[in-house]
Amino acid sequence: MNIVVLAGGISTERSVSIVSGTEVCKALRARGERAILLDVYCGKENAEPAQIFSERYDIEAEAAYIHSFDDKIDDMIASGKEFFGPNVLKLCKAADVVFLALHGADGENGKVQAAFDLFGIRYTGTGYLSSALAMDKALSKDLLEAAGVPAPRGTQLIRGTDTSEELRKIALPVVVKPCCGGSSVGVSIVREQKELEQALAEAFRYEENVIVEEYVEGREFSVGVIDGEALPVIEIAPVEGFYDYKNKYSQGATVETCPAELTPEQTQRMQHYAEKGARALGITGYARLDFLMKENGDMYCLEANTLPGMTPTSLLPQEAAAMGMDFGQLCMRLIEVSR
Repeated sequence: MNIVVLAGGISTERSVSIVSGTEVCKALRARGERAILLDVYCGKENAEPAQIFSERYDIEAEAAYIHSFDDKIDDMIASGKEFFGPNVLKLCKAADVVFLALHGADGENGKVQAAFDLFGIRYTGTGYLSSALAMDKALSKDLLEAAGVPAPRGTQLIRGTDTSEELRKIALPVVVKPCCGGSSVGVSIVREQKELEQALAEAFRYEENVIVEEYVEGREFSVGVIDGEALPVIEIAPVEGFYDYKNKYSQGATVETCPAELTPEQTQRMQHYAEKGARALGITGYARLDFLMKENGDMYCLEANTLPGMTPTSLLPQEAAAMGMDFGQLCMRLIEVSR
């Protein structure tokens, strides 16, 4: 197959996306697929489908080319450059499928998916509406709770509005986070009142809307769902602090155990919540849902990630490996269940 692995973009998770895309592209090439790595925003000048989907392809050189734009992204955005880079749509239309290795805003929020639907481009992952719903933590929380999937209590704050009344109702400790962010960027745990204002300012740096929700003390887990079926549960135990951006992407910063050391009943209940949560958000293809569990066994779904990390050591690949599915097999499986 001719496959475009689409990565990069303009979100705060650009660098992580490039790593995911590079690893996916390598795995697909190793299986004999004609895969290419492409930055959705920067594109590729003078690229022609007849030549680029070739058997000889230097993935590392292409990743370096994409990284060469990293320091220029802000200036490119300020110049008013359109989102899809040179030849991106042409190459995606020529591919048999586009493997979405994008993370974060304008990639995971449904906008790219909606555009591809209009152009008739086949892609991996869920559709535009479920992507948008899952990306919005306030909306997804309401939908999860309505479906009987427990989630932490919280409130949404909007920049520029009077939030004093809402803040008076909040009992510490709380978690403050951007409403539609990813990779825990801009997330803070607030234990003292004096920390709240700074945490809100940090979250508002990234978005107009911010979520303030109760802090759930407990163990952290994640459950992948592929084609409606839950994978083995993985536990994430940061060596220090919580599962923030640094701990997610720093080697040795977390201890990850898969399958997680839970009772059979706890495992089945969390997997059930993951499957139910994915259905509530209308997710097809695949996703990864994150959970916290208190010492008494109460579980809370934090969010759904519709394009989770795809390096061989990311959470979803580790869960697949626990089922005997290697990274290349997982990539092909995600293509098989795509739209």
